[in-house]
Amino acid sequence: MRIPQSSASQMLQFPEIELPDDPKLAHNITHFARALRKAGLAIGPGRVIDAIRAVEAVGFTQKRDFYWTLHACFVSKPEDRLIFAQLFRLYWRDPQYLEHMMSFLRPMVHGTQEERAAAPAEKRAAEALLDGEERPLPPQPEHANEDEIEIDIDATQTASAEERLRTLDFELMSTEEMQAATRMLATLSLPVPPILSRRTQRLSGRLPDWQTTMRDAMRHGGEVTDFATKRRRIRYPNLVVLCDISGSMSQYSRAVLHFVHAVANRQGQGWAQVHAFTFGTQLTNITRHLRRRDVDAALAAAGAEAQDWEGGTRIGASLHAFNRDWSRRVMGQGAVVLLITDGLDRDAGDDLGREMERLNLTSRQLIWLNPLLRWDGFAPKARGIMQMLPHCTSFRAGHNIASLQGLATALSRPADGGEKARLLAMMDQ
Repeated sequence: MRIPQSSASQMLQFPEIELPDDPKLAHNITHFARALRKAGLAIGPGRVIDAIRAVEAVGFTQKRDFYWTLHACFVSKPEDRLIFAQLFRLYWRDPQYLEHMMSFLRPMVHGTQEERAAAPAEKRAAEALLDGEERPLPPQPEHANEDEIEIDIDATQTASAEERLRTLDFELMSTEEMQAATRMLATLSLPVPPILSRRTQRLSGRLPDWQTTMRDAMRHGGEVTDFATKRRRIRYPNLVVLCDISGSMSQYSRAVLHFVHAVANRQGQGWAQVHAFTFGTQLTNITRHLRRRDVDAALAAAGAEAQDWEGGTRIGASLHAFNRDWSRRVMGQGAVVLLITDGLDRDAGDDLGREMERLNLTSRQLIWLNPLLRWDGFAPKARGIMQMLPHCTSFRAGHNIASLQGLATALSRPADGGEKARLLAMMDQ
């Protein structure tokens, strides 16, 4: 089994495992597997038995072998690696993991913020291991009398759970919150205004139809009895989605692909066709997978097709492959391109700017969604972002449900460039 470099480097940061004299490994591995299943990994009794036998066969001459033995038995998809790593660290390696996880779930007086922002998948790992445990209550002042405690709640300032979910970062969502978010994404629509074609049709309109008028006149001895008119046809563009699935974008990519699946399978939105591509170190066409009606089956097939999930990032090479191999097939008649990436290319150069310019010239609109815009102090300092920014028509955030809902504004008002003008001004300074 090929071990990804990102996961290997993360594993090396873990402290050594301190195994007790009577570890009862079979019982602990079974409980660990239950937590993984609650966190979303597809683990059955057969895998648990295989894991116990594998650990018995491997032994502990190398302590890190214990991690990779369980990893080989329980992890079957690239997106499961991070959840496994967090659960393993909390369950096997941190003696204070219970207090550590409860700190993520403790209600705070100042709202939905946390004392420390949870790392990716930490909330899901905490909820899986604390399933059934009593949640801690917020601390109360010392010597407080229960009769004197008065709770004053201003309902006008209380945001609903749905509104909070709309503005919550995808990367900080728990398993339950992500499931609710995907249900909300499935209901979103992305209507597109029609385009007037250069072709015409024989209907009453404002354009003179000389050919039809003269043909009717020839039937009446050359006398014009009626003046025919025509109007321009209405057509709809294609939607082309280019989604970055590298390690820094994986959580956002899953949410966006849920949204794209809903758009591709909803009738009456006007899109002629929806084409979807993923890229990390290579470009992968997942269009046919997203045509499946079942979203779980569609994303599972797309994940199996894309072999570079949570890998490195080569935006320039991926855009070059798209412009060379797919542009003429899917970009005809003014397609709208939706580019989802943070712009952090490990080998960004002048080629990235040229490929981005070519993509812009062949599209009707090039909308760039960047989750890094969630930070107030974001500035276009990375070379990849500086190369790409001048060639997009709109630059917008893409880190929560509200930002995806704002795409309708970008489509209805092509002149709205989002944050592009402000960031270009920062680059010129």
